[in-house]
Amino acid sequence: MSSYLEANARERLALFDSFEEFIGPAQRVVSPHLAQLNAPVAFDDGVVVGRATLDGLTVFAAAQEGGFMGGAVGEVHGAKLVGLLRRAALDRPAAVLLLLETGGVRLHEANAGLIAVSEVMRAVLDVRAAGVPVVVLIGGSNGAFGGMGIVARCANSLVISEEGRLAMSGPEVIETASGVEEFDSRDRALVWRTTGGKHRYLMGDVQRIVEDSISAFRQAALDAIEEASSGTVELTLAALEAEQAMLEQRIERFGGLRDPAEVWAALGVAAPHDIPMLDIDSFTAAAGPCRLGA
Repeated sequence: MSSYLEANARERLALFDSFEEFIGPAQRVVSPHLAQLNAPVAFDDGVVVGRATLDGLTVFAAAQEGGFMGGAVGEVHGAKLVGLLRRAALDRPAAVLLLLETGGVRLHEANAGLIAVSEVMRAVLDVRAAGVPVVVLIGGSNGAFGGMGIVARCANSLVISEEGRLAMSGPEVIETASGVEEFDSRDRALVWRTTGGKHRYLMGDVQRIVEDSISAFRQAALDAIEEASSGTVELTLAALEAEQAMLEQRIERFGGLRDPAEVWAALGVAAPHDIPMLDIDSFTAAAGPCRLGA
């Protein structure tokens, strides 16, 4: 079994049958800002974009490199993602797959990074409006945080592993802003209970949870494409209103609870404190109808 977590961005492309990169390493399209700050640059600015085949389907795909600045998005990095998405809206592939591993905006590039992430969000919605489903895969050690966490939730479907994480603000950010009493970023078990794949699956934030392997992500991506293509791909007002209602209900039900294990108990999960130790098959069986949106 090849670990998705341990693979880098280019190794994760093995889940495709073939991959054609749009902007190759030899072109060396790098950030214009990092060198001015005496910061290292990467020949692909930390993201690979291109056209791929997946079990006979033509798809567009992007893979972020968590080993370069934590996969953070700067001007060039964001422009590559936006370019891929805009081309997808024109070419209408079977789907767009975003293999995200990112801490969000690259602080070195400040406003340029913020603008880039906002453009990625808009482009994701434009792709969906064109009838092309967007599927996000999250299984890297950096998870998907910040603005790119929001981008992930703009997709049709999310696939995550137990090792993946998804949130708006990272643990260190929360602790800095609100104090260690609010959230202790050094408590790694708490961090994973709060932002990890199992909690996100139980809360209905992701549609699929898989074991940590490239083959498992591949099959889940195929299943997600098939499911999304058979439904309404475009984001509708009705879907937004339903999401808002669900979030309001979550706050009402769980807003006073302090630990995800308490939330799991409130959902009706038997032996909630055992959840972190379960393998994926045992976990999904235990989650069963307790999962929100099930």
